[in-house]
Amino acid sequence: MAEPTEGGLSFHPMDQFIVKPLFGEAGDPVAWYTITNATFWMALTVLCVLLLLVLGTRGRGIVPSRIQSIAELAYGFVYKMIEDVTGKDAVKYFPYIFTLFLFILFSNFLALIPMSFSPTSQIAVTAVLGFGVFFAVTILGFVKNGASFLSLFWVSSAPLVLRPVLALIEIISYFVRPVSHSIRLAGNIMAGHAVLKVFATFAALVAVAPLSLFGIVAIYGLEVLVSAIQAYVFTILTCVYLKDALHPHH
Repeated sequence: MAEPTEGGLSFHPMDQFIVKPLFGEAGDPVAWYTITNATFWMALTVLCVLLLLVLGTRGRGIVPSRIQSIAELAYGFVYKMIEDVTGKDAVKYFPYIFTLFLFILFSNFLALIPMSFSPTSQIAVTAVLGFGVFFAVTILGFVKNGASFLSLFWVSSAPLVLRPVLALIEIISYFVRPVSHSIRLAGNIMAGHAVLKVFATFAALVAVAPLSLFGIVAIYGLEVLVSAIQAYVFTILTCVYLKDALHPHH
């Protein structure tokens, strides 16, 4: 919140990302069983996903309803993405990838509701998603290919003298994947919400209120786009990593 001071306004746009008890204040003790703003909005995200898929497929009408159309569109979009990026042999992993996509998408969109909380702005949440993908595809790679999975790091098409150097670069980039995967999502969502809070605070000043309101509308529209794009980017990178696990040979 903005607070008047002698020099103008003092506000803290990062306060909106503080995890706190749902019916408490920032700084109150949080135990493992405490319902926080983060857990509440994650639960609401899961509920929205369930409602979309359950209500959207309940009628199964030849002429789909609006909810059924949205559910079918999301299903077909992710299914086609997996086929195009990873191949038909990866379709068996569709439920996991589809779940990731819908969770991130709904979490991002729900966070655009005023006074809401964004779980995907928390690195703890995105790191679980990112490292979950990393461990899943790594284990799958060894299960499917055995020791030949290590050929992912050996660029056989390169000159022999460069292969050890490229192998080191490939190994480093591979282990950086879950970090970049999680930080990219959390950073983009956090930055957008922080900018929105700044513009909203300046809207209280009469002198810059029209400009601030225009900025809020513009940034909000951009955030809607970013919310969808970040869900898409996270999902398509998951498909790329899965492709490497199933087909590691350069």
